[in-house]
Amino acid sequence: MSAYTPLMRVLGIDPAFAGATGYGVVETDGRHYRSLEFGAVKARRSRPAGPTADVSARLREIHAAVVRLLEQHTPDAVAVESVFSALNKRTALKLSEVRGVVLLAAAERGIPVHSYSPREVKSAVAGYGNADKGQMQQMVRVLLDMRGTAELPGSDAADALAVALCHIYSAQAQARIAVATAPRPVRTAGGNGPRPTRIQSPR
Repeated sequence: MSAYTPLMRVLGIDPAFAGATGYGVVETDGRHYRSLEFGAVKARRSRPAGPTADVSARLREIHAAVVRLLEQHTPDAVAVESVFSALNKRTALKLSEVRGVVLLAAAERGIPVHSYSPREVKSAVAGYGNADKGQMQQMVRVLLDMRGTAELPGSDAADALAVALCHIYSAQAQARIAVATAPRPVRTAGGNGPRPTRIQSPR
């Protein structure tokens, strides 16, 4: 996407394994922000086939949901919350598997993926790196002007929408920097632009 094009659509993902993986699609024209869809892929109860089958089914379910969102909304980018470093190794590994199927779905369609830490998302959306889930939900509703909407996002979907907003804010900031630091044409005295180079004819 060009730095001069404010229109942007982003799919945000808040990965989870045991709980619900939240998702949210946010679109902006550079001034206004709106949610196109949000929800969560909830974990199903254990099946008789065993834990290995449950893991495979869970990952297939999340992959299918992401594929459906990518095909329906054709986002410019996917934003995913990174694995929290304070998690234990077992939980971090499971979350990495969920992130893996999200990255795979995006890579299959050539859509770039960007990762943001929980603190980065909270700081970008709530202005406070330690904001709780209730504060994040409230800020997401305000920023997306959802206060009069009948259906409001739950905590998982709100986190995913916040991840999408975080990427949009980051991309907009980078675009402004690119415009501000772009080289400008050099003006010469007595003219409106650089003088053309004179070609010398052979004598």
